[in-house]
Amino acid sequence: MDKGLHFMFCVITTMLLLRESSQTGEKNDPKMLAASKPGFGTDSRGREEGLPTLTVTTILEDPYVMVRSAELEGYCIDLLKALAAMLHFSYKVKVVGDGQYGAISSSGNWTGMIGEILRQEADIAVAPLTVTSAREEVVSFTTPFLQTGIGILLRKDTVSQEMSFFHFLAPFSKETWTGLLFAYVLTCFCLFLVARLSPCEWNEPKNEENHFTFLNSLWFGAGALALQGVTPRPKALSVRVIAAVWWLFTIALLAAYIANFTALLSSGSEQLPIQTFEDLVKQRKLEFGTLDGSSTFYFFKNSKNPIHQMIYEYMDKRRDHVLVKTYQEAVQRVMESNYAFIGESISQDLAAARHCNLIRAPEVIGARGFGIATTQASPWTKKLSIAVLKLRESGDLDHLRNKWWETSCLHKSRDRWSPLQPQALGGLFLTLAIGLALGVIAAVVELSNKSRHAAGHVKKSCCSVFTEEMCTRLRIKENTRQSQETSGRANA
Repeated sequence: MDKGLHFMFCVITTMLLLRESSQTGEKNDPKMLAASKPGFGTDSRGREEGLPTLTVTTILEDPYVMVRSAELEGYCIDLLKALAAMLHFSYKVKVVGDGQYGAISSSGNWTGMIGEILRQEADIAVAPLTVTSAREEVVSFTTPFLQTGIGILLRKDTVSQEMSFFHFLAPFSKETWTGLLFAYVLTCFCLFLVARLSPCEWNEPKNEENHFTFLNSLWFGAGALALQGVTPRPKALSVRVIAAVWWLFTIALLAAYIANFTALLSSGSEQLPIQTFEDLVKQRKLEFGTLDGSSTFYFFKNSKNPIHQMIYEYMDKRRDHVLVKTYQEAVQRVMESNYAFIGESISQDLAAARHCNLIRAPEVIGARGFGIATTQASPWTKKLSIAVLKLRESGDLDHLRNKWWETSCLHKSRDRWSPLQPQALGGLFLTLAIGLALGVIAAVVELSNKSRHAAGHVKKSCCSVFTEEMCTRLRIKENTRQSQETSGRANA
């Protein structure tokens, strides 16, 4: 009798230990995790409070769903918590068994999260699941909670381009260089004109040679651009006004050039050579691919765009080599080899935020969204769509986006450099124009004063003397030299 009781006690103890071990293992399994915090909707809470319990399938992808200390966290988990609080349901989260999003296999069955919903292994799928027409035919989707597209993820040092032979011209745009050349020629011409009009600079045009010839004026302007003092030195107030304004213009211009050129050299690259998908196809340095069986792969397969067809043919022929199984594998491959990853732009933005040596190309195609998948004719589809819209209108979705896409690389990024446009130097060009106008006006006033005094001596009208002075001073240099030679021969 004692042996029988002892045997029964051992059997019961062993069964209790096995049950406890089984429950502990299930609790720590990341593929079957139920949220245990208040408000997350556990099974016990649903049964106790009479709340409906939904089985939620998801996929491990940073930052949507991640395992931290035997618990799931991330953007989708926070979204699920908010939806459960609004619609009053509890839930049980499980990670998809095959690690796939959902595509039609060779046998005609759906894999991944879509397959689990069709087999009624899960009620809804909350994950970065792209809404596509093929998926919409077998399941229902809610209003997208995130908008995205298809982009190209690159490593910065693999796309840095060599500096051109005329790289020193890069700090200014073509329009700015054109404006600078025009300002230089106009200023030199004004110096030449004002030096001829001003009596202080050229008192006796018939007997003197003006040092401010057009060539000398060009040399004077070029010397100021190089911060070098050159002759001839201006004596008239009008000429000095134009010279001073030109000096101010050149100092500010050189400061802007040096600052922008320094930023250009620090950025390491004037412009990404791979800007579009066409650039990616034309280059031969980088391999490129996407997630095997993803909606991105089928987007290129079904597209009629010639460039997209070339991308699909490239990936299909090398599918064993260029297609990756997981997003983490894709990011790791981009960082460690000459590989460009084609995928969801919003996920690539996260990779660029987490890894400062990565960058996404500017072009984004195939605008799409991430939605919550449910069974067809499910009563939860409309409820979840309305809840997602309310979260968007209240700004909660933006808050979650900023929370999980936080980055420290924005302040370090220097790749947004662009050539200095004319608008940035508009005030500088305006100041130069005003200075040129003041110089010309001052020269005309000086010549008018001299003409008024000379008119009193020769008893002519001021206008006629002023006109004669103008005609005399604007004669070309050869005529002046001929008159000087003629007067010299007469004296001889």
